[in-house]
Amino acid sequence: MSPEPGWARCLDAAFGPPLPGEYRAAPEDFLVDEELDFAPEGRGEHLWLRIEKREQTTLDVVRTLSRLCGVTPREVGYSGMKDRFAVTRQWLSVHLPGRDAPEVLETRLSALGIAVLEQERHPRKLKRGVHRANRFALRVGGEAVDAESFSARWQALCEGGVPNYFGPQRFGAQGRNLQRARALLAQGWRKRDDRQGMLLSSARSFLFNELLSARLTAGCWAMPLAGDTLMLDGTQSLFAVECVDAAIKRRAAELDLHPTGPLWGQGEGESRGEVESAAPARRFELRLEQTHPALCEGIERAGAKSARRALRLRLGTPELTPLDSGARLEFSLPRGSFATAVLRELLAHGDFAPWPAA
Repeated sequence: MSPEPGWARCLDAAFGPPLPGEYRAAPEDFLVDEELDFAPEGRGEHLWLRIEKREQTTLDVVRTLSRLCGVTPREVGYSGMKDRFAVTRQWLSVHLPGRDAPEVLETRLSALGIAVLEQERHPRKLKRGVHRANRFALRVGGEAVDAESFSARWQALCEGGVPNYFGPQRFGAQGRNLQRARALLAQGWRKRDDRQGMLLSSARSFLFNELLSARLTAGCWAMPLAGDTLMLDGTQSLFAVECVDAAIKRRAAELDLHPTGPLWGQGEGESRGEVESAAPARRFELRLEQTHPALCEGIERAGAKSARRALRLRLGTPELTPLDSGARLEFSLPRGSFATAVLRELLAHGDFAPWPAA
């Protein structure tokens, strides 16, 4: 597999490439707090636990809860996957109809580095993707943070938004998940070969990042084009525009509307016509299909349903606090978005380097 060229950034034209920097030197430097927009009802068959974990994956906690509560992992629910090398807070649910949790549950979880912050009953299992956002508090340092331009780069992201890239963790070390996805899609994707859908997701994420980078390079990632499908900020509401008027431009400039790109799936490659005759926004998607035909066709054969994802993120209640050494960044992102998308605009780091040739 050839090395990737490195996806474009939005701040390089104004500030130049970011300087070297550091983040996540210790788990406590990367804090994540999951935000729901509802609360458990206080009754029902499911025990909901708000936990804080350190240096464990969400699936590690799922397995621990299932063992301690005497249930199968399928009876443990969670909304989002949280980072391992971090301190993260999130809700999980355990199906315990007609019985209480073991009396020693909190003690045993604590011994394993999992603190129970809250617990409450609810009638339903916690489903994937129901949380509203994640709140991040990140300590960063290094040459990039010491530079005079750092606060200006940060302010530019606060005012203009952030490219909504999928983070490097989606692709595995040196892009190995994508290499595996290419091989699996070439032979025909099967659920038994990709139980969690991680490899299929890696391929779709790669295509999205490729399109976002192309629009960044062309200077049209944040401003709608004719033929775009737009997303209303803070929602999943979508609508198409065949022409872009002054009102649409104004709302996009105010970060109220965002252009979207495809999460590739069935239907994306149908009825698009030729590149030259397509609407400007659709040309980028047609070129994507032409550049990566094996991935696009393999994803469609796998039965994935097409969806849309915003090309741009608005930082929720952003804060920058200078420290004696480095700085502390705080912000909220909608579910499914990556803090590393913010960091790659602010500092150069090995996590964001192009992948080496295989």
